[in-house]
Amino acid sequence: MNVLAAVGTYDLTPGRLWSLIAAVLGVAGVVAGGLALARGRGAVVALAGGLAAVVIGGWVVAAAKGGPGTGYGIVGGYVDLVLGAAALVLGGLAAARSRGFVGGRR
Repeated sequence: MNVLAAVGTYDLTPGRLWSLIAAVLGVAGVVAGGLALARGRGAVVALAGGLAAVVIGGWVVAAAKGGPGTGYGIVGGYVDLVLGAAALVLGGLAAARSRGFVGGRR
C-alpha cells in the first residue's frame, strides 16, 4: 500500500535540510570569494564552499522525486547549484589573481 503523507509548507524534511546546509555553504563560499578578490586571501575557502554546495545541491536535485512544493528540496537544490557555481567562479578568479594569471604581469 502506497500512502503519501502530506508535507506542510513549513515542515523541515531531509531534502529541505540538505538544501539549507548547502545554501549556507554556498553563501559562505560567495562571501569568502568576494573577500578573496578584495584582499587576496581565502580563495581555497571559496572553492571548498562552492564545491560542497554544488555537490550537495546536485545530489538533492537528483534524489528529488517531485517538483516544487513536494518537500524534496528541489528548489533549494537549484539555488545551491547557482550559489556553488558563483563561489567556484569567485574562488577561481581569486586563486588565479593571487598566482599572477589574471590582470597582467606582476
